Order: sequence, then C-alpha cells, then structure tokens
Amino acid sequence: MARRDLTWIPRLLGAATAAYGAAITAKPELFLRPTGLVGDGGEPTSEQRTFTMAVGGRDIASGLAMLFAPAGTPLKTAIAVRVGADVADLAVLGSRLPDRDAREKATMVAAGWGALCALSFLAAGRPQRGLLRR
Repeated sequence: MARRDLTWIPRLLGAATAAYGAAITAKPELFLRPTGLVGDGGEPTSEQRTFTMAVGGRDIASGLAMLFAPAGTPLKTAIAVRVGADVADLAVLGSRLPDRDAREKATMVAAGWGALCALSFLAAGRPQRGLLRR
C-alpha cells in the first residue's frame, strides 16, 4: 500500500512563515510592537526597521525553501533550518527583550512554531511508490 503524500503540511507552514516574513518586512511594527521593542504610540527607529527586515528576510527565505524544496532530504533540510531559526529566536528573544510579558509571549510563539515545524519533519519524506516502495 502506497503512503499518502503529506508534504502539504510542512509546505503550508512554509507558506505561513514566508507570508509572516513578508508582512513584517513591509510593516516592521507587526513584529516590533508585540515584542515590546516599540510602544503603542512610538515609531520604529531606522535600526529597528533594519533588524526586523533581516528577520523578515530570513523568514521569507526559510519559508519559501519549505514551500518549494523537493520532498525527502531537501525538504527535511529546509525544515531543520526553520527550526534552527526558531530555536535562535527562542534563546535571543526569550532572554533579551526588555519586557517580561513580551519575553514570555515571544518564547511561547517561537517554541510553538518551532515545535510545529519540527513535527512537520515527519511528513517531509517522499511517498513510497511502486511494488518495491522505491
């Protein structure tokens, strides 16, 4: 019996990651306000915009890799890169944000998204085909 192709799961997560990256690149406040780096009434500095655009670019690249990489090792590698980025976010944002509430939220988001992407690793293999499953 052939295994069903479940690569849509990591691809959907990749599309969502790329969309988020594009959104925060276009409007850095979407990242900066929830992290407490900019207050509700404040405007981002040039440095904050640059930082957010770098994070957004990373998310666009890793998300597109998950979306378009061939099933199997290439897709698993793209997922591993995404999970690595989430682990870095967890460590950095979870320990360096100025506000405790923002640190907790960032930790939960990074851990949750990283765990979801890590679980999608299980769906990244090639579906088995043919009589000998090759």
